[in-house]
Amino acid sequence: MTRQEKADQIADILEDLYPETPIPLDHKDPYTLLIGVLLSAQCTDERVNKTTPKLFARADTPQKMIHLEVSEIEDIIRPCGLAPRKSKAISVLSQMLLDLHGGEVPQDMEALEALPGVGHKTASVVMAQAFGVPAFPVDTHIHRLAHRWTLSTGKNVVKTEADLKKVFPREKWNKLHLQIIFFGREYCPARGHDPKVCPICSQYGRKGL
Repeated sequence: MTRQEKADQIADILEDLYPETPIPLDHKDPYTLLIGVLLSAQCTDERVNKTTPKLFARADTPQKMIHLEVSEIEDIIRPCGLAPRKSKAISVLSQMLLDLHGGEVPQDMEALEALPGVGHKTASVVMAQAFGVPAFPVDTHIHRLAHRWTLSTGKNVVKTEADLKKVFPREKWNKLHLQIIFFGREYCPARGHDPKVCPICSQYGRKGL
């Protein structure tokens, strides 16, 4: 079986299991999504969703956020971890949105990646989920599953992203990104994983994983 044939069959399994792909982070617009994704670094979506209501009650726009002290932001987001770094990034990027983009989140990868605290993966999530632009955000979990399913031999997320984009149709990237995340949580965790009962690894998995 070729890698492409395998990818097509895996995509069919994921579509059967997850025909609907709700966005995991609670948000109301591109700005609140951007902040949520930034906070999700090394933190669960569940914890972010418990934290952001308190933050957004104080400031849910760049105009409001810049009037909060960094220490205030830090106190609110502390449960998400890395609070000193994330709070400073939120404050500075909010000012940059006002100074450079009229207070709007730019629909441009390069402009997003120029914001503090926003790497390629975060920018890709915002482009996909806020603006519907085809992107394939690859985090450590998707990287792990792509390796398990022998869809990529990439040693890093950059190579894995390129490999996945080659075998999956562009119009399906945004949905597949979420389907793979949902599948990983339910069937294919990093620990305690039984490949013999996993709906994908049992058929397409790399031996020993």
